[in-house]
Amino acid sequence: MKLVVASNNPGKLREFGQMLAPLGWETVAQKELGVAECEEPHCTFVENAIAKARHAARCTGLPALADDSGLCVSALGGAPGVFSARYAQASADEPKCDERNNDKLLAELAGKTDRRAHYVCVLVFVRHADDPQPIIAEGEWHGEIVDERRGSGGFGYDPLFFVPEFAVTAAELEPARKNACSHRGQALKQLVERLQASR
Repeated sequence: MKLVVASNNPGKLREFGQMLAPLGWETVAQKELGVAECEEPHCTFVENAIAKARHAARCTGLPALADDSGLCVSALGGAPGVFSARYAQASADEPKCDERNNDKLLAELAGKTDRRAHYVCVLVFVRHADDPQPIIAEGEWHGEIVDERRGSGGFGYDPLFFVPEFAVTAAELEPARKNACSHRGQALKQLVERLQASR
């Protein structure tokens, strides 16, 4: 069974493929099917994920899976939130850049003592574009923001996201361990369980 993934992120595509293969799903990136990225105009992760899943399903006629995720920082009122990937973008046509996003985050937190933060991942699976009952799975990963980048793994804000449980940043965690406890890992596990139950 073929499933279109509404993402062009190679790391996410690999994770989705590995987790869904045992259920008989063959994942294909929307880009490979000529589907342009969907706009993400909403202020919540779940609304953006639903919009992306429906868009990919409508353009391809296939079941679709979409992910919307980001970092929420307590002292910043939940920012960067849904704007995590484009936090430091000055304009829509400027390329996304993890380095600039991390620099902006550190600048915004300068002088603040509350460093609590959490990653959020919302996954949405639709059987078709007008599916009245999308399967929605969500994961959260709690930690805090440190002042200096540490580690070379992961992507996004991982070098600044300190995980007290392991006393390292997300960028210092081995990939297998990170995938087991991260926001995306939790959401994927939940999604797989829900898909198995709905068969």
